[in-house]
Amino acid sequence: MSEQGGWRFALGFSRLIDGLSEKLGRLVAVLVLVMVLLGAFNALARYIGRFTETQLASNAYIEGQWYLFSLVFLLGAAYTLKRDQHVRVDVFYGRLSKRGKAWIDFLGALLFLLPFCVFAIWACWPSIQSSWKVLEVSPDPGGLPRYPIKSMILVCFTLLFFQGISEAIKQAAALFGPQHLRLGDEEGQ
Repeated sequence: MSEQGGWRFALGFSRLIDGLSEKLGRLVAVLVLVMVLLGAFNALARYIGRFTETQLASNAYIEGQWYLFSLVFLLGAAYTLKRDQHVRVDVFYGRLSKRGKAWIDFLGALLFLLPFCVFAIWACWPSIQSSWKVLEVSPDPGGLPRYPIKSMILVCFTLLFFQGISEAIKQAAALFGPQHLRLGDEEGQ
């Protein structure tokens, strides 16, 4: 495979990952709406229940709202990284050229993001495995199973890992790829 073909393959793989993250971002937007509606229902059910002296609310609804919040956060991480909207401590980054930013992003992905994702998957695995073994359920009456939502931690860090690879590929192409993909060294670029 030629160098040009290798970059074409790598960037195609990056676009595939980016497409998945975009689809997940749209799913997260829907989950936010469902979460807000469920939260509004919970509030209204508690208020109306007190007024009518009937039990309309349920721990399952409350936990469902928390689970949706968790899904929004966990599934939205890769999308947020793809859109470059993640939290960044911007002491020097904002003053760097585009090439300097590409170096920071490339090295940050390789040295910090990807190893952290692998560590998080490794560290969470025993707890999630134990949760599945006992089919862990919330201790609250009417609560929901916990093992599926705990599994989403693995999904989150796997998606974040792949999005980190995508970002590293794009930055590597900008730094080392074919001339038409490279960034210049000029200030402000």
